[in-house]
Amino acid sequence: MSQYSRSLGIEKLVAVFNSTTATYKFYWLISIVELVEKGQMEIPLTHLYARMISNSWFTINYFHVSFGKADQLQELVKQILQLEPHLSMHSSKEEITQALESSPNKSTHSLLKHLGRNVPHWFLSSWFPKQPQKEIIVRSQSFEQDCLYALCQVRISINPIWLDFLKQNAKLIKDFCYWNLSLYLQARNPNVPDIPNKLIKDAARNGLSQQTNLYWKLVFQELGSIDCIYTGKRLSFENRNYSIDHFVPYSFVSHDLIWNLYPIDKSENSRKSNYLPNIKTHFDAFYQLQNQAFEIVKVQSPQNRFLEDYLPISPSLNSLPKDALLNTLQPLITIANNNGFQFYQAV
Repeated sequence: MSQYSRSLGIEKLVAVFNSTTATYKFYWLISIVELVEKGQMEIPLTHLYARMISNSWFTINYFHVSFGKADQLQELVKQILQLEPHLSMHSSKEEITQALESSPNKSTHSLLKHLGRNVPHWFLSSWFPKQPQKEIIVRSQSFEQDCLYALCQVRISINPIWLDFLKQNAKLIKDFCYWNLSLYLQARNPNVPDIPNKLIKDAARNGLSQQTNLYWKLVFQELGSIDCIYTGKRLSFENRNYSIDHFVPYSFVSHDLIWNLYPIDKSENSRKSNYLPNIKTHFDAFYQLQNQAFEIVKVQSPQNRFLEDYLPISPSLNSLPKDALLNTLQPLITIANNNGFQFYQAV
């Protein structure tokens, strides 16, 4: 990158993030780089706005990470989720981008255009410091100061001198954006776990087959069956009428540690989705099941690697104290609820 640093003035691109008070700069640059990777130099603004929404969609709607009170992108994403009924929190990035670019909904297009009020020209402010919007737009159109792009009425045109740099360093630039974005969001979500892994939707979640076959199978074999803590329905390993669920939703904790997992009636698991359990209603039954499982596996498989998941709760692994598990779960549920996760109402 040093050869580019001398000829392009990379420090001006880096300086864009010196005083960041909202997330739009990160998502704007990520979207530009993604489209340049696809071979585009003349990029419609609506395509960039759609990508900003789709790139932030999962973080906002699924993980409920807060972008801060002043962040307009977060509010736009939430509003668009309501305006586009065929989209859901689980929609893929491609589905969201295509749907927004072709949406017939005028309200959706109005929200997308709202991003154009400040995002495109203020991003160029490090090339044109202390200049008003109109001045930045006019000067960018002749690529003054070797700025990254020219801003036109309905598109941006990538400055040709930046093209090779953007293509050859696309991954590095995106990683730089996501790293700084994770620092920005972690400061606004100090108690939310695993922010870096909540910025991009995984192509596929890790399965729970090992937790099922190496841990919960032993419990099923010892007990014969397990009662669902929500429905009371008898669950059988042979009948496969259960799912392994996260007590506190995966979309908040972002891990598969065994102390947060338990068998649940398959149909109830679908209804519970990423809702929060009610501690007053469901913790006692959850603890009883967890404690039984812990004692069974500890005796039958003392070297079982999943027992290590309990170390933060029970450092000696001699027992599973009820208060220790409650004190682990309660703060997570409280913080998750504060961040927008709703409580589950069992039927």
